[in-house]
Amino acid sequence: MSDASDATPVPAKTSEPHPLDALTGGAFSAATSGERSARIREWLSTQPGVEKLQEVFKELSARDKGAARAVRERLDEIRRAEGQEAIAAEWAAKAEALLAAAKLNIADALAWQRDAAKAGAPLSREPLSVLKQRLNERVKTIEDLQHRVQVQREAAVLLAQRIEVLSTKPWKDAQSALELLNADVGRWQEQAQALADDSAWPSVEARFPALLDASRTQLLVVWEAFQSALAQAVLAAEDPSAPLPPVPVWSDELRQARGLPPEAGAAAKTPAPRPSKPQATPEMREKALQAVQEALAKLEQETAQGHGKASAGAATALRAVLKVHGKLIDAELEQKVHAALVAAGELEGWQRWSADQVREDLVARAEALLRRPEGQSLGGRKMQETLRQLREQWKQADQGAPANHALWKKFDDACNAAHKVVEGWLEKVRAEGAEHRAQRLALIEEVNAWAQSQAAAAAQDWKSFSRALHQFAERWRTGGHVSEKMFAELQPLWKQALAAASAPLEAAQKASLERRHAMIDEAGALGAAPGLRIDAIKALQQRWQAEAQAVPLDRKHEQKLWDAFRKPIDEAFNRKSAERERSASELSARDRAVLEASKALEAANASGDAQKIRGAMAALERALKEPAGGSGDSENLDKKADQTIDGQAQAATDSVADQNDAPTSKPVSAARPVVAVRGDDRPGARKAAPAQPTVTGRGGDRRDGRGPRDSGMQGRGRERDGAAAARGPRLGDAAFRAQRDAMEHAQGALRKLAAQAHGEALTQLLSAWKSRDAAQLPSVQELGGKVPPTARTAWSQAIAAPAAGGGAPEALLRLEIAAEVPTPADQLAARRALQLQLLTRRNDPSPAQTWTQDVARVLEGASDEAGTRRLQSALKVLLGK
Repeated sequence: MSDASDATPVPAKTSEPHPLDALTGGAFSAATSGERSARIREWLSTQPGVEKLQEVFKELSARDKGAARAVRERLDEIRRAEGQEAIAAEWAAKAEALLAAAKLNIADALAWQRDAAKAGAPLSREPLSVLKQRLNERVKTIEDLQHRVQVQREAAVLLAQRIEVLSTKPWKDAQSALELLNADVGRWQEQAQALADDSAWPSVEARFPALLDASRTQLLVVWEAFQSALAQAVLAAEDPSAPLPPVPVWSDELRQARGLPPEAGAAAKTPAPRPSKPQATPEMREKALQAVQEALAKLEQETAQGHGKASAGAATALRAVLKVHGKLIDAELEQKVHAALVAAGELEGWQRWSADQVREDLVARAEALLRRPEGQSLGGRKMQETLRQLREQWKQADQGAPANHALWKKFDDACNAAHKVVEGWLEKVRAEGAEHRAQRLALIEEVNAWAQSQAAAAAQDWKSFSRALHQFAERWRTGGHVSEKMFAELQPLWKQALAAASAPLEAAQKASLERRHAMIDEAGALGAAPGLRIDAIKALQQRWQAEAQAVPLDRKHEQKLWDAFRKPIDEAFNRKSAERERSASELSARDRAVLEASKALEAANASGDAQKIRGAMAALERALKEPAGGSGDSENLDKKADQTIDGQAQAATDSVADQNDAPTSKPVSAARPVVAVRGDDRPGARKAAPAQPTVTGRGGDRRDGRGPRDSGMQGRGRERDGAAAARGPRLGDAAFRAQRDAMEHAQGALRKLAAQAHGEALTQLLSAWKSRDAAQLPSVQELGGKVPPTARTAWSQAIAAPAAGGGAPEALLRLEIAAEVPTPADQLAARRALQLQLLTRRNDPSPAQTWTQDVARVLEGASDEAGTRRLQSALKVLLGK
């Protein structure tokens, strides 16, 4: 029968593709999250629609939130763009409405830009950027119109002044200036009409058209009266029977031309006769010239400094002077007067306009105080300071230009509305101040009660007492804010209560200060004494510490007292240390000899000569071994050495006697040196316990069998005494350090010179091998003590002979094994094989013993780069051992 199963195999269930795979490029069937995210990014680069994005995000967020993040960000970006487009459309419509209006208010245009920025409208992108620029240009045009209106007003005033000045001069002068004056008046009317015909004229503030109309009316009235009076004066000059002009100067001049006295004319006009005017004298002209020049200089000074109000007053004073002395000045001075009046008028108009700009800005800032975004509203104190600053700035604006009552009304109303926040804050501050006052009064009562309870106590812990006072003071400092007046009332009560509470501590501190000053005097006496009493100083310091622990003082004051207390004691110890150092610094004859030998050794080290260095080292060693007292000291040292030997012999005799007295003594055989011991390293094997020391019954013996304690100690003491006597007196610190440093430097210099010599010898050896010249081979002395003469002879013969073919690879390997240096990677297998062969050759000498022969075998072969490098690395180690 067949082993096959009768059951029909069920085919594996294949996963159906997701409906959105075709849309997203197979993102839903991707195996990993990274691949899914990559396919989603590729799909997003095709800029799909919002509906498809929402559908994909809904399905993908349930499967892979990481991959769905990119879809969500694209949806958020689209929503933000749509929101900004809606905001931009809304504010664009508002801007178009403002631009389409026949009358544009400057405040509305500025408010549009500010409110649009707050609402998040994209002002830097079209169409808002274009609309913003158009509004700014429209505002600039309106402001320019307003400024030109002020200039025209001042020009009208100056023309009227010119006409008035001409009426004080002869009528022929006025007739000669009529043509020029007529052209100026006509030009003024054209400019005024151009202002009224401007398309932005309806947007100008209401007061500016009224100012222009008033200036036009006044100028035309004066001009028409001047023309009629001048025409009448010309007719009266031609016809004696014609009536005289209404200008007094011209009428007097015409009377004189007709031969009539001025009084007659005055009598004909008025019933009461008027006195005749005196003739202008040089003194009068000089006086008039001086008065006009003074007024003109004052006006020019105020105008140059930019003082608006002062320049207006100076201009008024100059006009008044001209009414009196205008007919007595010359034409040049008159021209200067007119130019100064024109400049003063322009300055006044400009400052009035700039002051209004400042006032409008202050009004906007005051109104914006209550329209701040949520979470950015100003607090009471900040609001109070801001309002105070705004009002001060308004006062400064009023000082340089005429007042503007309409703007002041708006500004004052805005400040009063914002001041309600300040009033609420002040109410809160007053309530908190009353609460803090009650807390401070309660604290004062608590301090008084605590002081009474502490006064009744018999003993005081002054540290706890001071800590409690400090806590009371800290509570008073953090007791909350009160007004200055209230604080001035409470502060004396607090000081009085705190003083009464701290009176016991102050009394204890005063007594402690007296005791501490007494201890300071005692410390000074101990420090000045010729002998330093350590026990008395320790007792005094303990008394000071006890006093400091008992009664606390201010930290700075206590530190000063402690410094004053320890100063005489420190000075006494410093004197003692200085004396000790001075005595130690005095060099003995032996120290001087050691120092001189050390200096000589340092000089030899600097020379770099090995023979000089060794000679200087020997001289230093002789100086160290030479006793300080000469031959007499040598004899004493010999005697001490003999005594030391006798003491050692006696100690050995005592030790032998102790061993003979032992109850069981066995002959001690000569110990055979142990070469190697193989232990039982099997698992679970017991290790041999160490032999226990034999315990004897004698009381004077040691447990470790070393004999009596006293005999050994005495022997060692005698040995130390004999060694110290043989060594001589101890060297001073300077001499010891000098000889130690000199010896160290000498040993380092010798090592350096030896390394240099080995390096040069090795270089010469390799050069001789390469050139096959035995004459270049270094001498035995240059090669060092490791190379015997026979080896040098064998090397010379190997180099002098012709190079053998094949080299000596085994000799190089033996040299590397002897020097324990690494072998090239391609020769590692050969080195391991050679090491295994060496293990089987028990009687053969090791590579470390035959390295000179191996070098000879290598030198017999030809020199190559790899062999030279391997030989050099091995000989560096072998020659330096």
